[in-house]
Amino acid sequence: MKNVAVVGASGAVGERMVRLLEERNFPVSSIKFLASERSAGKSVTFRGEKFVIQPITRQALEGVDIVLSSTPASVSREWSPIAAAVGAVVIDNSSAFRMDPDVPLVVPEVNPQDVLWNKGIIANPNCSTIQMVVALKPLHDVARIRRVVVSTYQSVSGAGMTGIVELEAQTGAGARNEPIPAPSKFAHLILGNCLPQIDDFLPNGYTKEEMKMVNETRKILGDASIDVCPTCVRVPVAYSHSESIVVETERPITAEEAVALWMKAPGVTVVDDPANKRYPLASEAVGRDDVFVGRIRSDLSNPNALVFWCVSDNLRKGAATNAVQIAEELLKLEPARA
Repeated sequence: MKNVAVVGASGAVGERMVRLLEERNFPVSSIKFLASERSAGKSVTFRGEKFVIQPITRQALEGVDIVLSSTPASVSREWSPIAAAVGAVVIDNSSAFRMDPDVPLVVPEVNPQDVLWNKGIIANPNCSTIQMVVALKPLHDVARIRRVVVSTYQSVSGAGMTGIVELEAQTGAGARNEPIPAPSKFAHLILGNCLPQIDDFLPNGYTKEEMKMVNETRKILGDASIDVCPTCVRVPVAYSHSESIVVETERPITAEEAVALWMKAPGVTVVDDPANKRYPLASEAVGRDDVFVGRIRSDLSNPNALVFWCVSDNLRKGAATNAVQIAEELLKLEPARA
């Protein structure tokens, strides 16, 4: 039984973390819900009991074993080291520590062993990276990945509650034949649009979101030689991210071999029946924890490359579920680190 704190419990990911602790029957001895002063005072229901969200302070973190944190990176940089210093293990959903060489970056289906060397903080990867590496891992194990070309189709919930609200407001206004509200969260209207920009552009022409996929994939798979060429696109879908992936391996992998590997892989579900129009859909992934793969076929121009479509609920497996799974890995440590 663990003393748990959820930081950022009122956000889109934080809310799902709370529900997943219930769904997965995580062994909670006591629980606290913490947030910035702005969100303090709101209430959260957990296992039938109502809790008031408290301001995050050093005192509030004392006595906590595991912290599930979903805050902006700036907040995590301030408070995660404090939580670790008072004895907690922080599972951090922000980008603050992902590329820190002293912080494990963990997807339990891929590199659960990295939990062992945590020093009080474990980073939860970016949502688009998580689903991709879950699908890539079985292929990498048998044929070593050389290169990945990925185009993402990312839902507005990846931008938080404000992204969802913006799409809903524009959709509602359009349905009522009213003027469409001007964008505030996104650079352009998201309704009826595809925006080839997620986060800020960097000097190399890629966005921060795209470079996360490059750097995080290498760190999680433990292979700095893997080339990743990403294009990340925001689409007017509420939940679930979709990805078109071309993966080049050292030796050819047939579609049939890939299916056989994925059928045995943890956290992967194959939906690949084109004759009956069955393939992974964003709408069907909502509320589910697996990574779904389909449209599996050989690259027509490269005998060592495979093409597939990959879909997952970005708020669950792409964030909250992965975080709770990391907490479950902590429970397995002997002697327990958490």
